[in-house]
Amino acid sequence: MNDVQVQDQKGDMTPYPFRVEDVIAQEHIPRLENGDRLTRDEFERRYDAMPNLKKAELIKGVVYMPSPVRHKRHSKPHRQIITWLGTYCALTPEVDSGDNGTVRLDNKNDPQPDATLFLPRELGGRSYIDEDDYITGPPELIVEIAASSASYDLHDKKEVYGLHGVQEYVVWRTEDREIDWFRLENGQYVKVEPDEEGIIESRVFPGLRLATTALLAGDLARVLAELRKGLESNEHKAFVQRLAALSQAEK
Repeated sequence: MNDVQVQDQKGDMTPYPFRVEDVIAQEHIPRLENGDRLTRDEFERRYDAMPNLKKAELIKGVVYMPSPVRHKRHSKPHRQIITWLGTYCALTPEVDSGDNGTVRLDNKNDPQPDATLFLPRELGGRSYIDEDDYITGPPELIVEIAASSASYDLHDKKEVYGLHGVQEYVVWRTEDREIDWFRLENGQYVKVEPDEEGIIESRVFPGLRLATTALLAGDLARVLAELRKGLESNEHKAFVQRLAALSQAEK
């Protein structure tokens, strides 16, 4: 229970406000390593002890630590997706979104999706923000930026998201120049094809329209223009009114 003391510039021993036991415990926390097999609690303990680590995920009890992020393959597409979802969220009160936030699913799965869109549990959603400030439970929609179809985003992570009831799952395969939109039906993901204009609309979030062809072409202006059409639709207006009524009833 003694305070740790360190020597200052004058040579005096100055007490610091943390315990010896805490320092010893922290020094002995193993580093996260790619491929480690851990429980969620141990994964989060090691992750918290590495503040400079930007992203690590636990999928089926295995630690995944992605390579450094490239601009055209990940950073730029990520920014475009966040702009798209952020615009929808801004004009759809009560709907929440996240950027690279850890999602607690179970004891072996702690993914960190590139983007999420979700409803509060009290308004019909299946996730909530827990006391540790993590999203807990499956968001309604998850988006991942992947290099290709060989990525674990389209294999282990897809399986985990489906088992936990993520209703819509979007994967942008930047090297393949493809966008896969999956919808959960009877416990299985079914790929949704865009219409003749390259548009896919969310079933869970009325008014959420994605112009896939425009997005792949880097035409974010058109992506937002198509989204605006959805935000001006009667379906979106009815959705906003329904959420407002539910929110008022909870107060």
